[in-house]
Amino acid sequence: MLLPVQSLLVGGAVLVSLVNAQVDTQLTGTWTTKSRKVFTGPAFYDPVNEKMFEPPLTGFSYSFTDDGFYEVAYYRAGSNPQQPNCPKGIIQWQHGKYHKASNGSLVLNPFTVDGRQLMSDPCTYTNAVYTRYHQQEIFKQYEVKVNDYDKAMRLNLYGWDGAPLNPMYLAYKPPQMLPTQTLNPTSASPTGSRPSSTGKSKRSLAGDEDGLVQEALDRNTLLKRQGTGKADRLWWLGVGITALGGVGYFCF
Repeated sequence: MLLPVQSLLVGGAVLVSLVNAQVDTQLTGTWTTKSRKVFTGPAFYDPVNEKMFEPPLTGFSYSFTDDGFYEVAYYRAGSNPQQPNCPKGIIQWQHGKYHKASNGSLVLNPFTVDGRQLMSDPCTYTNAVYTRYHQQEIFKQYEVKVNDYDKAMRLNLYGWDGAPLNPMYLAYKPPQMLPTQTLNPTSASPTGSRPSSTGKSKRSLAGDEDGLVQEALDRNTLLKRQGTGKADRLWWLGVGITALGGVGYFCF
């Protein structure tokens, strides 16, 4: 019986090694873009009261943990050249688990019931539109480096097609995040997710195939316009991602 036991121990050690290799601790922390106004965590999204908070400037933030969890916060805004008084904007939040694939790419898999999105298009809707949202993200490659001129830790992410995102800089370590578990569990929650001690659905979602949260936010959110060129491209990119990953919406 000794040989099978040894084989089992070796196999177990290899499995542990493979699991550990899926997480890169260089990523651990909260990263944010140059504006340094958008951060993951409770100041961006309140899952108990179903509120999303508008940062003073556009940008995005990613957080990662040592044990393979992530969180992301996005605030995009775009001008409307045809109707300058009708700026468009979008706020997105989601979290889940990530791993590093064998080809070096990063794969971010969200907890599908938890993601939220707030869209503002004042010429189409009187108020903002609040949605449940989820979208897997795949980054073809990434790099963590130290800036030569200011010695700041920098994270460069490259999209699935190799296109670079705006660089991010380390803001917090350990990361500033909400609990790394399902915060608004439903009957369709992923197997193995644990309900939060404080997170809750605002009403029963039984029979609602889109899993919409029907309670309105407590204020309008008109997003600030941040230029025309790159901001517009980011806006339409956000709309495209929304078409792929968003599910359901309601107006308040």
